[in-house]
Amino acid sequence: MPEPVIELAGVCRDFPSDPPVRALADVDLRVEQGDYMAIVGPSGSGKSTLLNILGLLDRPTSGTYRLDGVETTALRDGGRTRLRGTRIGFVFQSFHLLAHRTVVENVMLAEVYGPHPRAGRRTRAEQALEQVGMSHRIRFLPDRLSGGERQRVAIARALMAQPALLLCDEPTGNLDSRNTEAILDLFDGLRAEGLTILVITHEDGVSARAKRRVRIADGVLREAP
Repeated sequence: MPEPVIELAGVCRDFPSDPPVRALADVDLRVEQGDYMAIVGPSGSGKSTLLNILGLLDRPTSGTYRLDGVETTALRDGGRTRLRGTRIGFVFQSFHLLAHRTVVENVMLAEVYGPHPRAGRRTRAEQALEQVGMSHRIRFLPDRLSGGERQRVAIARALMAQPALLLCDEPTGNLDSRNTEAILDLFDGLRAEGLTILVITHEDGVSARAKRRVRIADGVLREAP
C-alpha cells in the first residue's frame, strides 16, 4: 500500500500563556493519495494552527506528522523548507500575484527558489496554465483578469512543482458564487487526475463538494457526515 499523503498522530499545539492555550488537542488525521478533504470550523477553532502545521510553517508541541511518508517533526528547518517546496502546493484566499508580471511569469516564479532547472520553465508554466484552463491568458497582467481567473493562475503556480498535496486556505473567500463554482469544478477535475486536495473553509457549500469532511472545534478534530 502507498504511504498516506498526510498522517497526523496525537498532534497537539500549545501556545505559552497563563494558563497555556491548547490550540490543537490530540489530532489524528490520515489523508490518502487522491483524497479530496474539507476541514471546516468557525473562527478560533484551530483551523489556522492546523494549516500552519500541515504546511510545515509551524511545528506541533507533541505528536508526529508524516508527509508523503516523511516524518517531519524531527527535520531541521532546511529539510522542512525543501520538503514544503517540492511536496506542497499552496492556494490562498488572496491570490498573491505580482501586478507587474504577466500570467505566465507569475506561474514561472514558483520555481525561482526551488531546485528545478531554468531550462523548460516557461514550457512547464504554460502546461500548468493549460491544466487549469488559462492558456488563453498567458500574456495578460493580473488586473485584466476576473477574480476566478486570478485564482486559477494561483492554482497553476501551485501545481508547478507537481506536489503531493494541494493545501487550500479559504480558496473561494474572495469569489462570487459563479467563480466559486468554477474553482470547485476545477478541484473536482484535479482530484480526478489523482491530486490530493485539502481545503480549509468555513463555507458549508464549499465543504459539501469534498469527498470527505472533518470538523474542528476547540482544537478537536472529528470526522463529519
